[in-house]
Amino acid sequence: MSNETAKFLNSRRRHKTDVAIARQLKIAKSKSSHSPKLDRQPHRLAKHHAMDCGNPKCGLCGNPRHIRKGEDGGRTVQERRTMQDMETVRDTHSNGSIPDQD
Repeated sequence: MSNETAKFLNSRRRHKTDVAIARQLKIAKSKSSHSPKLDRQPHRLAKHHAMDCGNPKCGLCGNPRHIRKGEDGGRTVQERRTMQDMETVRDTHSNGSIPDQD
Protein backbone atom coordinates (compact mmCIF):
# COMPACT_ATOMS: atom_id res chain seq x y z
CA MET A 1 0.00 0.00 0.00
CA SER A 2 1.92 2.88 -1.31
CA ASN A 3 -0.34 5.82 -0.65
CA GLU A 4 -2.68 6.97 2.08
CA THR A 5 -5.89 6.60 0.06
CA ALA A 6 -5.21 2.91 -0.56
CA LYS A 7 -4.60 2.41 3.16
CA PHE A 8 -7.80 4.23 4.01
CA LEU A 9 -9.89 2.24 1.52
CA ASN A 10 -8.48 -1.05 2.80
CA SER A 11 -9.12 -0.15 6.43
CA ARG A 12 -12.66 0.99 5.61
CA ARG A 13 -13.39 -2.30 3.82
CA ARG A 14 -12.09 -4.30 6.78
CA HIS A 15 -14.08 -2.18 9.22
CA LYS A 16 -17.32 -2.72 7.27
CA THR A 17 -16.70 -6.49 7.36
CA ASP A 18 -16.05 -6.42 11.10
CA VAL A 19 -19.20 -4.39 11.74
CA ALA A 20 -21.31 -6.78 9.64
CA ILE A 21 -19.90 -9.78 11.52
CA ALA A 22 -20.59 -8.13 14.89
CA ARG A 23 -24.17 -7.35 13.85
CA GLN A 24 -24.84 -10.94 12.74
CA LEU A 25 -23.21 -12.28 15.92
CA LYS A 26 -25.49 -10.08 18.01
CA ILE A 27 -28.52 -11.45 16.14
CA ALA A 28 -27.30 -15.03 16.59
CA LYS A 29 -26.75 -14.56 20.32
CA SER A 30 -30.22 -13.11 20.81
CA LYS A 31 -31.87 -16.16 19.24
CA SER A 32 -32.05 -19.59 20.81
CA SER A 33 -30.28 -21.26 17.87
CA HIS A 34 -26.94 -19.72 18.87
CA SER A 35 -24.14 -22.27 18.61
CA PRO A 36 -20.88 -22.11 20.56
CA LYS A 37 -19.06 -22.62 17.27
CA LEU A 38 -19.78 -18.98 16.42
CA ASP A 39 -17.96 -17.79 19.54
CA ARG A 40 -14.79 -19.52 18.41
CA GLN A 41 -15.20 -18.68 14.71
CA PRO A 42 -17.17 -15.44 14.34
CA HIS A 43 -15.93 -14.94 10.78
CA ARG A 44 -18.36 -17.66 9.68
CA LEU A 45 -20.97 -14.89 9.58
CA ALA A 46 -18.99 -12.74 7.14
CA LYS A 47 -20.96 -13.87 4.11
CA HIS A 48 -23.91 -15.72 5.65
CA HIS A 49 -26.82 -14.48 7.72
CA ALA A 50 -27.22 -15.68 11.27
CA MET A 51 -30.86 -16.69 10.78
CA ASP A 52 -30.19 -18.69 7.60
CA CYS A 53 -30.62 -22.34 8.51
CA GLY A 54 -28.90 -23.54 5.34
CA ASN A 55 -31.76 -25.83 4.34
CA PRO A 56 -32.81 -25.10 0.74
CA LYS A 57 -36.25 -26.64 1.37
CA CYS A 58 -36.93 -24.30 4.28
CA GLY A 59 -39.91 -22.01 3.73
CA LEU A 60 -38.04 -18.96 5.03
CA CYS A 61 -34.56 -19.57 3.65
CA GLY A 62 -35.23 -21.34 0.36
CA ASN A 63 -36.53 -20.15 -2.97
CA PRO A 64 -40.37 -20.09 -2.83
CA ARG A 65 -40.65 -20.91 -6.51
CA HIS A 66 -38.86 -24.23 -6.01
CA ILE A 67 -40.49 -25.12 -2.70
CA ARG A 68 -44.16 -24.61 -3.58
CA LYS A 69 -44.36 -26.11 -7.05
CA GLY A 70 -47.86 -27.55 -6.63
CA GLU A 71 -49.54 -24.49 -5.15
CA ASP A 72 -50.39 -21.81 -7.71
CA GLY A 73 -47.64 -22.92 -10.07
CA GLY A 74 -44.86 -21.85 -7.70
CA ARG A 75 -45.82 -18.19 -7.50
CA THR A 76 -44.51 -16.01 -4.72
CA VAL A 77 -46.76 -14.21 -2.24
CA GLN A 78 -46.41 -10.94 -4.13
CA GLU A 79 -47.29 -12.58 -7.44
CA ARG A 80 -50.37 -14.23 -5.93
CA ARG A 81 -51.47 -10.88 -4.49
CA THR A 82 -51.22 -9.14 -7.85
CA MET A 83 -53.08 -11.97 -9.59
CA GLN A 84 -55.82 -11.75 -6.96
CA ASP A 85 -56.12 -8.01 -7.54
CA MET A 86 -56.47 -8.54 -11.29
CA GLU A 87 -59.26 -11.09 -10.90
CA THR A 88 -61.51 -8.84 -8.83
CA VAL A 89 -63.34 -6.01 -10.54
CA ARG A 90 -63.09 -2.79 -8.60
CA ASP A 91 -65.36 -0.18 -10.01
CA THR A 92 -64.72 2.57 -7.48
CA HIS A 93 -63.11 5.96 -7.44
CA SER A 94 -59.90 6.57 -5.57
CA ASN A 95 -61.87 7.90 -2.60
CA GLY A 96 -63.92 4.66 -2.39
CA SER A 97 -67.23 5.97 -3.67
CA ILE A 98 -69.13 4.09 -6.36
CA PRO A 99 -69.38 5.94 -9.70
CA ASP A 100 -72.80 6.94 -11.01
CA GLN A 101 -74.29 4.51 -13.51
CA ASP A 102 -75.74 6.23 -16.61
